[in-house]
Amino acid sequence: MKIHWMTTLLALAIVAGSASAGSVVLLEAEGFDQLGGWKLDQQFMDQMGSPVLLAHGMGVPVKDATTAVTFPSTGEYHLWVRTRDWAATFNAKGAPGKFQVLIDGKAVDKIFGTEGAEWRWHRGGTVKIANAKTTVSLHDLTGFDGRCDAIVFSADADFVPPADLKLMAPWRRKLLGLSRKPEDAGNFDLVVIGGGIAGCCTAVGAARLGLRVALVQNRPVLGGNNSSEVRVGLSGLIHQEPYRRLGDLVDEIGPVGHWNLWEARKDPNSPRSKRILAEIKKHPEKKIHNAGPPKNYADQKKADVVRAEKNISLFLNTHANAVETDRKNITSVIAQNIRTGKRLRFSAPLFVDCTGDGNVGFLAGADFRVGREAQSQTGEKLAPKEADQMVMGTSVQWYSVQQDKTSAFPECPWAVQFNDKSCTKSTRGDWNWETGANRDQVAEIERIRDYALRVTYGNWSFLKNRSRFKAQYAKRRLVWVAYIGGKRESRRLLGDVVLRQQDIVDQRKFPDACVTTTWSIDLHYPKKTAGYDGEPFRSTAKHLRIKPYQIPYRCLYSRNVENLMMAGRNISVTHVALGTVRVQRTTGMMGEVVGMAAALCKEHSTTPRGVYKDYLEDLKKLMQAGAGKAPTKASAAPK
Repeated sequence: MKIHWMTTLLALAIVAGSASAGSVVLLEAEGFDQLGGWKLDQQFMDQMGSPVLLAHGMGVPVKDATTAVTFPSTGEYHLWVRTRDWAATFNAKGAPGKFQVLIDGKAVDKIFGTEGAEWRWHRGGTVKIANAKTTVSLHDLTGFDGRCDAIVFSADADFVPPADLKLMAPWRRKLLGLSRKPEDAGNFDLVVIGGGIAGCCTAVGAARLGLRVALVQNRPVLGGNNSSEVRVGLSGLIHQEPYRRLGDLVDEIGPVGHWNLWEARKDPNSPRSKRILAEIKKHPEKKIHNAGPPKNYADQKKADVVRAEKNISLFLNTHANAVETDRKNITSVIAQNIRTGKRLRFSAPLFVDCTGDGNVGFLAGADFRVGREAQSQTGEKLAPKEADQMVMGTSVQWYSVQQDKTSAFPECPWAVQFNDKSCTKSTRGDWNWETGANRDQVAEIERIRDYALRVTYGNWSFLKNRSRFKAQYAKRRLVWVAYIGGKRESRRLLGDVVLRQQDIVDQRKFPDACVTTTWSIDLHYPKKTAGYDGEPFRSTAKHLRIKPYQIPYRCLYSRNVENLMMAGRNISVTHVALGTVRVQRTTGMMGEVVGMAAALCKEHSTTPRGVYKDYLEDLKKLMQAGAGKAPTKASAAPK
């Protein structure tokens, strides 16, 4: 058996609160008793080794994060804080993420977040611990995304915490008294990693067909891009031929909104359309598709549907970062709770990667692609002449509200600087605020997200403080900026079929046609901003209209990891074909189909490929029945 870790450091677990060994006390920031206004951010823990706390106040300092600590003895300690100056990555002026450490309410002299672009341990000087039981706090000074990984107190003046990740991992593990062996999470028929729309539909669909399912999601809410954390509306049509019931689950868990309205107006007399039109008339704010109020994205609705299934065990705030394999099969996925650090082993005969980034497949050695294929490789007219690593980027959306009184916003010398020519005159940042098209969307996600923050804050600061039309923004207040990036593309796991542009455009018939995609081939490209020579932060979309087209089932399982399936933007398609299949109503239907296929795998003791070879007609029966009903056996669906 082989064990594959995302990084060496991720072999450790992190416990809430603190731990001490001899003269050293370690506090993990994500384990603080009270997070206050600080946000828990796991997006780049696979690169720097840990979740962090983020002071995301949009220019207003956030409430302190606090924790109780028991020191082995009172006296003098030498303080270390693992942090960074995030603007230093861009050689920007000033340090936006300043914060202090408080000991029983009193700030130490050192201000953190002011030096060094890399994650490292920063000296905090000598502090006096007067009480064995002490409160330690993180005190934000700016509201502009200061971040903290961990704090160390050492009674030894010569002690320096290890900087190298390979050395830091065993040191932290030993200090915290942790075993390398994770706990058994339970007995499952199916493990679904990723709780976006695709993952939720996979889990619920499989559970309704009798499978015991673990749904593992690394955020506190379900929905992924269609959650209140990212706020991307659901697009694409459901209930299409030839399987009109595909989409039942998407409709059940998804919020009513802009694209439901568009669909309902096409057939206003159907019962479903009447319900949608009535809901939007009652709540007109739901017409906003992206970057809208949080209730538009129905986090609780998703959670209620998932929790109602007795066959689903839901694990929120749990990040998968290791797999165990046996030849061509995954035997288990190991994940750690990003709040408490508890490590769990999820074992099952079948796994589904709904992570978007294809993390589970990557760890298991699944074949994958990143970037654009060349025309010579795929024969696609929309493909570039030469292959490259360009992808569709990450959106960090935002919006403001009009108030009765004026509101201020700070000057941001560390942000991207704008003028009347280069600024974007806007009150809301939608999908086309997009960064990182020419960067690695996995390895560089912290930089990609931070650049988007610098653009958003810099543009807003200019509009409010120095633009010739600042009077129009005087009563506008910035109320929401995403700190979780809304990704479109990274790894694409390869299946027995890699769907291409010509398959879709020429309406190629596959015997295993399943999910119908209706969205155009919608490809995003970086767009230069007039008067600005820096890295692009806006995008343009080029559309090629299509007729509704059925995606082959063979795009939904790995070609070389025999018990791995996938649903979402990481399925087996080219970069060009991703343009149509990636929207979330379509990915939700993928989840419904994968849940059905998983049920057939269990019933017939077969693999996902075996479903195609031997039980395709059974899968078609299940797709005709839809995921809204719960036959007692996979084969019990009506013909």
